[in-house]
Amino acid sequence: MAEPGLSVVIPNWNGERFLATCLDSLRRQSCADMTVMVVDNASSDGSQALIREEYPDVQLIELPENQGFTGACNVGIEAAESELVALLNNDTEVAERWADEIVAAFEIHPDVGIVASKMLLFDQRDRFHTAGDYFTIDGRAGNRGAWETDKGQYDRGEYVFSACGGAAAYRRSMLAEIGILDKDFFFLLEDVDLAWRAQLAGYKVWYAPGAIVYHHLSATGGGVTASYFDGRNGIWLLAKNLPAGLLRKHAWRILARQISLAGAALTAWRGPEARARLRGMTRGLLTLGGVMGKRRKVQAMKRVSDEYLDSMLTRP
Repeated sequence: MAEPGLSVVIPNWNGERFLATCLDSLRRQSCADMTVMVVDNASSDGSQALIREEYPDVQLIELPENQGFTGACNVGIEAAESELVALLNNDTEVAERWADEIVAAFEIHPDVGIVASKMLLFDQRDRFHTAGDYFTIDGRAGNRGAWETDKGQYDRGEYVFSACGGAAAYRRSMLAEIGILDKDFFFLLEDVDLAWRAQLAGYKVWYAPGAIVYHHLSATGGGVTASYFDGRNGIWLLAKNLPAGLLRKHAWRILARQISLAGAALTAWRGPEARARLRGMTRGLLTLGGVMGKRRKVQAMKRVSDEYLDSMLTRP
């Protein structure tokens, strides 16, 4: 039985320049029962020494090698002892009531297995990174409200499809049922993959507008790496999670989008990001055989109708 309270898991790889801001903001939280842990992916920039010397109250887990975002998060999730576990990027700063708002959302909504934060840009604090994430009928995951100026349009709590893994909170009891992050994703779309499993199993995702996070967007990831994993993981995500009925219903839209992505990458072939995306998409297709085993397990979790799932998808 998990203990009450909230565990905050921060994956870190050479993020020493961001850690003080992140950890100081967590020290200012008023949440009475909160544990903070940093899972370090074999950093070489002195991150570990900073935590040991300046933040002895933070639990530091040092990995011998870089296990990626998913690997580090999973180590933290498994080490956490509380019922609620939040993942938080190292390049964030949380508002003073962030943790309280997360805990309150779970208490108020017993049907919720995931809580999404209101994420704003670190250097433009009136502009959104995401107000919860969506998934479209043609197979695209996206950030709700991205780049919009905050004018109060997302000040109401509501159900959404997914939560950005940069500031997402989970019930451990749900994770015990549907599993933790898929470590094979390594980086990108692992949060949406987990949200698909939650949705299939009947858990809801709640957007908590009072849980505010400021994020240095793409400060510790992007470029060629992001293009490769976005291409590969996007195909895995569809193959693992969409029920057969929805695949049939939206097949032409999904296929058209993948062809469009490949075409755009071929057109921009001279660019390293474009080549990386093509490599990722090719790898995704070549490894579909291994994904099918995961698909069978994921689809066996399904407790809701195709109609309900379709209602949660966004029309482009």
